[in-house]
Amino acid sequence: MPTQLKGANAAVRELLLALSVGFALPGPLPAGLQHKVGRGAVDNLDALVDRAESAGLLMPDGSVVGPVRHALLAVTPTAKIQALQRELVTVFTSAGQPLGTIARELARGGLADPRVARELEQAADTALQDDPRLASQLYEEALLAGADPLATAARRAQAAAGDGELDAAARIIDTLLVSTDPPDVRRGVDVAASVWAQRGMLARAGDVYNWLGTERVGASAPLAAVAILGTGDLKGAEAFFPPGAPQASPTLLASALLQTGQGILASLGEKPQQGIAVLIHASDLLNSAGMALPLPETPGALAALLALHSGEPHLAETVCRAAVAAGQGGSAAQPRLLLIQAWAAMMQDKPEEARLAATEAAKINHWPLVPRDEFLSAALDVGLARRNGEVPELLRAWERAREAMLHTSVDLYSLLPWGELLIAASRLRETRRVAHYVDEAWKLLGRLGEPSLWAVPLHWAAVQAALLNESPADLAPHATALAKASTHSHLAAILAAAGKAWVSVLAGRFRPAEVEGAARLLGGVGMPWEGARLAGHAAARAEDRRDMMRLLACARDLHPQGGPAGTPEVPAGTSAETGGKGQPDASGLSEREKEVARLVLEGKTYREIGESIYISPRTAEHHIARIRRRLGAENRSDLLARLRLALGTDNSAPAKPQHLHPRQE
Repeated sequence: MPTQLKGANAAVRELLLALSVGFALPGPLPAGLQHKVGRGAVDNLDALVDRAESAGLLMPDGSVVGPVRHALLAVTPTAKIQALQRELVTVFTSAGQPLGTIARELARGGLADPRVARELEQAADTALQDDPRLASQLYEEALLAGADPLATAARRAQAAAGDGELDAAARIIDTLLVSTDPPDVRRGVDVAASVWAQRGMLARAGDVYNWLGTERVGASAPLAAVAILGTGDLKGAEAFFPPGAPQASPTLLASALLQTGQGILASLGEKPQQGIAVLIHASDLLNSAGMALPLPETPGALAALLALHSGEPHLAETVCRAAVAAGQGGSAAQPRLLLIQAWAAMMQDKPEEARLAATEAAKINHWPLVPRDEFLSAALDVGLARRNGEVPELLRAWERAREAMLHTSVDLYSLLPWGELLIAASRLRETRRVAHYVDEAWKLLGRLGEPSLWAVPLHWAAVQAALLNESPADLAPHATALAKASTHSHLAAILAAAGKAWVSVLAGRFRPAEVEGAARLLGGVGMPWEGARLAGHAAARAEDRRDMMRLLACARDLHPQGGPAGTPEVPAGTSAETGGKGQPDASGLSEREKEVARLVLEGKTYREIGESIYISPRTAEHHIARIRRRLGAENRSDLLARLRLALGTDNSAPAKPQHLHPRQE
């Protein structure tokens, strides 16, 4: 087609080429074509347009027909095309008009022009907060147009990290940090610290702030304090953010960062509860600011963690919900907030809400969970499975957690999941898998002076692990630590009393009223499941029937679901075959009987079954006798075989989980 546009039709060819590179009707058009039309060397513009339309080369809307445009651009020398493109840019800039999408087309087409690069950079800067993926694309196109790769490195890394591209962000930052006098270095360090934190390697985040130094940290000083404190270095954190540090500016963002630093430092002080209020204020301010800047930890996540460590999971859940609704920290921060919200729901014995939040966390972004969030999610799965009492589920969750822990390291803000894994490891006789990590946690807390707010939940986890291991020597130091902390920590006092009650129950020398009181206090600090377990285990060991019924009632009050399957208690001597969930199905077993049957197949004793679902050992015995009669089983092996058929499980002989220790769990 272009070969047909010579001689008399050369002007039409020029018009079509101009329109193909981005000029538009009614004008302005390239100066050369305008000059020819103006001095009458060719037909007027309307005549040229009519001729092109009549030949089927131009659409009614003024755009060149696709094949014609492609052919023209293919045969025209690159130098001529780029000369026209530069002229086009001049037309727009002279008129003070933005190039818009034309700038992207010009850059992708290979035009290097600082004006195009500048406009693409500005567009990327605008998109950086709300659409990091678009910002990444615009920055890359700006580079094609000739932008300085070093000058844009920090912003390009921020966009990549905000879109879940941690590897790409790290590579960009590396090129920045090794350069001489790197531009925008503070932003670059913030991005690097955020990336390291998401990888579960907070110590490296602290290292990068130490490399930056106090002289250059500026407004990022509170973020440096959060990262460095998380590794157990209080003096290092205070070097960047000393007590009484002034606010960088009177903006919402500066106020949010200032209070984030103040709140996290306050959590180590004599009145750590004050840190929660300060961090909640910081979270509210950052919600209002609506900015998605790179952070090692959001104030919302920190406030929620402090609330969880203080026995206030409902408060943690509320803070996380508000932060998620506001999009605090951008897309990259949403999974962590949702997972902490899920943890708070788990502590309050709301497993379905916990699972919903965890599922949302996994699906909220188009990229998979980063290592830090994958570890928290895996530990959450372990916690839910442990509370559900399903051994296969716990084993599956444990295998996932074992892998996740290999991709992360211990820091101050990951103590809750490590505590949960310590308990599960003790139950599964896998303590060696977490011993090194738990030792690191104790060393970290030791460097910080054993701050009670952060240390108490881990001491409680260690008490539970020691009870499972039947190790008084391991229990003693943690019980002592809880007793010592109880003078200024309400949660520590309750946990110390609960630990004492557990010891008395397992020793068979307990006072039911004291056990009930300890169990209800656990429920009052957001641990209703733990309280129900204590009361349920004591009920199974009570010698007096009235004490047993009193403790069972307490367990049901705290944990209304009544056990892993969520079925109600069926007292001894009543019929389990009538009404509601007790109605037998095609297998011949009621829901309660199937629940007991699953525990029998796991190899549990009468007492262990009773402890699992808050019934007395005698009631468990009645259930099993009724199941035997219903299925017509003649002996134990016959009963096990018939149960596997009734429940639709594998026909191979069940292996009793010898690696489990059910005394507490």
